[in-house]
This record gives sequence, C-alpha cells and structure tokens, in this order.
Amino acid sequence: MSKLIIVSNRLPISVRKGEDGLDYAESIGGLTTGLSSFFEDGDSLWIGWPGITSDEVDAAETQEIVENLRRRNYLPVFLSKQQEQDFYFGFCNDTIWPHFHYFHLYTRYDEALWQAYREVNTLFAEAIGQVAEPGDTIWIQDYHFLLLPQMVRQQVPDSLIGFFLHIPFPSYELFRLLPWRADLLHGLMGADLVGFHTFGYARHFLDSVRRVLGFEDKLGVIQVEDRLLKADAFPMGIDYHRFADAGDLPEVRAESARLTSEISDRNIIFSVDRLDYTKGIPERLIAFDYFLTEYPEYRTRVSLIQVTAPSRTGVEQYQQLKKQIDELVGDINGRHGAVGWVPVWYLFQTQGFYALRALYDIADVALLTPLRDGMNLVAKEYIASKNDGLGVLVLSEMTGAASELVEALVVNPQDKRQIADALHRALTMSDDEQIRRNRAMQSRLANYDVRRWAQDFIESLRSVRQTETPLTVRPLDKQRTLDLVDDYINADQRLIILDYDGTLVSFVNRPQDATPDPALYELLTALARDPHNEVVLISGRGKEDLTRWLGHLNMGLVAEHGVWMRPRGGNWQTIEPLDDSWKESIRPILERFVERTPGSLIEEKTFALAWHFRQVSDELAAVRAQELKEILLQLTANLHLAVLEGDMVIEVKNVGISKGRAAGRWLGMQKWDFVLALGDDWTDEDTFAVLPESAYSIRVRFRPSLARFNLESSSDVRSLLRTLIASTVDDSGESVA
Repeated sequence: MSKLIIVSNRLPISVRKGEDGLDYAESIGGLTTGLSSFFEDGDSLWIGWPGITSDEVDAAETQEIVENLRRRNYLPVFLSKQQEQDFYFGFCNDTIWPHFHYFHLYTRYDEALWQAYREVNTLFAEAIGQVAEPGDTIWIQDYHFLLLPQMVRQQVPDSLIGFFLHIPFPSYELFRLLPWRADLLHGLMGADLVGFHTFGYARHFLDSVRRVLGFEDKLGVIQVEDRLLKADAFPMGIDYHRFADAGDLPEVRAESARLTSEISDRNIIFSVDRLDYTKGIPERLIAFDYFLTEYPEYRTRVSLIQVTAPSRTGVEQYQQLKKQIDELVGDINGRHGAVGWVPVWYLFQTQGFYALRALYDIADVALLTPLRDGMNLVAKEYIASKNDGLGVLVLSEMTGAASELVEALVVNPQDKRQIADALHRALTMSDDEQIRRNRAMQSRLANYDVRRWAQDFIESLRSVRQTETPLTVRPLDKQRTLDLVDDYINADQRLIILDYDGTLVSFVNRPQDATPDPALYELLTALARDPHNEVVLISGRGKEDLTRWLGHLNMGLVAEHGVWMRPRGGNWQTIEPLDDSWKESIRPILERFVERTPGSLIEEKTFALAWHFRQVSDELAAVRAQELKEILLQLTANLHLAVLEGDMVIEVKNVGISKGRAAGRWLGMQKWDFVLALGDDWTDEDTFAVLPESAYSIRVRFRPSLARFNLESSSDVRSLLRTLIASTVDDSGESVA
C-alpha cells in the first residue's frame, strides 16, 4: 500500500538537550495543522531536521532520538553545526529568502553556501530514497528544498512528487540574477505538481521555466519527457475554528479583560511581525507618524501596538533593523506622546497563543503592511477572531492574502499617505460596513481552511498523474509499421482520419500559404480512390480554404475543428445551430493584440476567431499569448465559448465543438475493420480520445499523447500513407484491395 511522505526543513517536534536528558517539544503551526489529517490517516511518514545538530549528541543519544521519533512516524535527518550554518542561515536565508522577496541587494552570491545547499538536499534525497517505494506520494515543503524534487525523481522514479513554495516566486527579471537559476528550476521540474499561494507566483515560475529552460506551458501544464508537470495556485488557509472558537477560552478572556482595562476607551491599531526587513516595520511606523500629523484629532485617542518577534538577532543586518525600529518608536512617542498616553506600544517579544488571540480581540484595526509576503496568515487569523464582526483589516497589496481578502482596505506599503487615509477610514467605518466586510471574508476563510488547502493540493497532485497515465510516447517503429500495414491490407472497411496543418503539411509563417502541393494531391487522390477507404480530413481550417484546396477530392471534410462537416459527395452543414454574435465583443480584443504584437494576425472563420503568432519573436509571443489567454478565459467564462490553444495559435469558438465530436459522426456510420487517425496537436487529442482501442492513432512529433504511436514529422506521415497505398496495388498499378 502506498504511503504519504511529508518533507519539511523542521519536524513538527523539536529535540533539545536539557539538564535531565533529551527534551521533546511539539510545535503548533499552520503547516503542522494542515497536514495532520493526512499524516494521521493511514501509512504516513514525516521527514525533517529534529532541531538538534549531530555535533550536540553522541551515538547513543542519536539512536534514542531516531527510535523515539520513528515511533511517532517521524524520520529525522541530522545536520552538522556547519551544515546548519551554511545551509539554513546561509543559502536559505541569506540567498533565497532576500532574493525571492525582492531584496536582491541583500542576496549573498556565495559558491560555498550553494554547495552546502546541494549537500543538504542530497542528504534528504538519500533519506527519502531509503524509505520511499514506487507509488508513494511525496510532498516537499518550501524553499529549503528547491533541488529535492528532481533528486527524489532519480531515486524513486515512480513516486508521485508534489512541491509547495510558501514564499513568493520572483519575476523572471529578478530570478535570472541567480547564478544557479537553471539548477534550481531543474530541481523543481522533478515534481508532478508545484504549488504556490497565488496565480501570480505560478506565472512567474512558468515564465522563468520557459525563458531559462525552454519549456512551454499549456494553461499551466508542462510536458517533461514522458510526464506532465503542473503549476497552480493553492492559497493556504488557517485553522479557522481554532481562532474563531478561542474567544471563549478562560485564558483568552482573562487576557482580553486585562488589556481592555489598560487601554481604557482608546482605539487600538495592532501589528505583529517577525523581525525581518521584508515586513515593512519602519515604513509602517513612518506611516503611523504621518497619520498622527495629518489627523491630529486622534492624538490621545488611538495607540499602535507593534509586536515584533525576535529573529536572527546575532546578524548585523537585523541588529541595524532593530536599532532603526527602536529609534522610530522613541521619536514618535517623544514628539506625539502626552501624559497618560503612549502612541506606540512596542513589544519586542514572542507572544503565546492566548496573548495573541486576546490582542486580536481588542484591536479595532489590524495594520499589516509587509513589503513582500508569500501569504500572511496573521491577516486571516485576525478576521477569524472577530466573532462579533467588528474590526477593520488594513492589508498590504504585496501579500498573497490580498488577492483573497478583497474586502480589506488594501494599501501600498510604501505609500504613507494612503496608509494614513486607510487608518482614518478604518476608524470611522460604520459597524454595519465592518460586519458586512468581515462576514464575507470569514465565510471564505471557513470554507477554505488549512485542512481544505492540504486536501486540495493532494487531490490535484493525484489528478495530474491520472491525466498523465494515458499519455505516452511510443515511436511507430518498423515492426509496428508492418503490423499496421498488414491490418490495413486485410481490412474490408477502412476509416482514415487526417489532420491538415502539421500533419499532412509542415507549418508555414502565413497560414494562407500552406496550400497542398502536387505530391499531396497525388497521395490523397490515390488514398481516396480505393473503394474500401473512407478518408476524412478534420481540420481547424475554414470551409472556404478546404473547399478551394480539397473540395474536388473524393473525401469527407470537417472545418473549424468540427463546426462544419461535408460528407463525401455532400454539402457543407453545421453540426448544430450556432451563434456568432459573440465575435463583436471578442474581435476588438484580438485586433488590439495584433496592433501590439508585430507579426501576429487574425483569421476569421464562420464560427471562430483565431489569433496566429508564428511570426512573432519567441519572448514576445510567450508574453502576449499568455496575456491574451488570461483575458479571453475571463471574458468567455459565461459566454458558452471555449478558448483553444493550438500550435502558435489561440482560437475562440463555441463550447462543445471538437474534432472528437466530428470524428464520432464517421465512427458511428458503420462497423469499421480498420481505423487510422493522424494529428499533431492538442486539438487532435479529442479525436484520439473517441477512437476504439483497436484503432491506430498516431501523433506527429514526439510528445506525450493519448495516441498509441508517434511519428516525427509530416514527411513521415506521407511516407506511411504512400506505404499503405502501395500495399494494395499490384504490379500493373491497379488496386488489389
């Protein structure tokens, strides 16, 4: 039976050496809570560092730790003191952390730290390889292990690998500055699913993959050799009911009462952060100072409680940050303070759960303004704690949470005027508006809590593999070709389904230039002449092109991916009544993209519009195509339209129209002894999906496909068809079929 293996930098339990031996302390956090339901249900194992270095324990103590933790289904990976320093404090926190948070001037480019990062990732890969088996699900957490997915893939190739990044993924222009950019991306490419807090982070990742490694994505899915990799957004939630229900705990009520007696009738603005340059604490204090200056009526009436948890206090950069904060707090209190009133209550300490929950209770406003933050769960905890619905969240637009908590007052953390105005609006907001905003956010947070987040990720990870399973690459080799020809010769009723562009003819820069050549006419004429053959060409081309080019041949034609059908010897007809009035709203968008994208053009079909970009430079094409897809997907969501992505073309058409549906018409006409279908892109997958198991389905170019076999090029397709024609012709040139 397959098991779930969770991998994180730290185990949910930490080991320390005490006076009486080893101490084991369990940690409570969002990640531990979110994964607990999966971890405790069934065969699971959690791999991570136990919080104590190998230098601190002897062999007997190490064995004791291993045995104790294994009883709880934890597998410890021990690091030396030097590895902890160079890996965690070094490359993780001095290289990746600042760089991914857009503080690239703080980034250390140190080859020794990079080697330590590789070394620790290798240690974890070896630990996983010792316990993982084919079919296991391995979920790797965060920026400490960007190399690990590929390492695990090499150790356990048949495992299901997920990776989740809990911090932002930077834009390509920033990511490209890292000397090890390709190595980091290659590491992540070993995963089946890479998860991010927001869609924007996922797009940054896919953009970097395309520009650095050359892999294109199709709606967030990348073909990597014989498998798929998907990048998607999974906004992490919180343990909602833990915070919502804690207001009734005696410890919380007592702390709330104590705080309320101290603040009297003043309004409280509350902030809590770890000491870090990404959190924007100095900028927040400057904005609060500006607020007191611009709105002097709030002097003596409001206080800011700034809680800052100590972090890396031995690092000079953090020491300077603390000094700056101390000086700002002193300056604000000195200039604005009065007898009995302190503008800023500054607490440089870690708060326990009860104290933190009480602060959420008494705070009229939560002011959370990081300069960059992957998610910011404090914002969600504050909203969940507001049982009466009263309280206002002022939130930085640079947090992942801002895309979810849209009812908050969202601000630019660098704009002190905007923050000051938001504070004024928050303090004057009516109770009804506060309740309306908070109830909407609470409903959203309760429905998508941390457990739902974990469940959603695991289900998506498994769905990637289910999608991937039927996709294979199998060249049509010599023996398979002989089998195909033999079945063709022995069949009495044959159905041959052909795509046009990329299958029968090579791609050209201008779609209108892909006219049939004499050799193709000769081939199709001979194929259709055989009385045992029913030849159907199913194309994305318009019916006018197909009529002009191939209308005189004795074969069936399907245009616009299945909108129009013309049986052999018949007239054009639509599959069902269709409406094209939607074009008036879509055409201007495509025209605007043509204007902005030199080399692109619009092709108008009866019931479809296509934007071609084969002549556009690679980098611009990728940017514009992604931008257009996002716009079209939003616009067409409620219009019964589909956005179809082909080879260097994006097409909009009515939902329900597909090559597979058209192919089904011919498949249902009679019982066929032999079925052959050839196509070259994702639109032809619909055809392959409806074919009987005995059919010969072939995708041109070596890409994973539902097709049974692959050929390299349109030249190979023509060669195969010529072989079939020759197999049923005798020495006199007459068909013997």
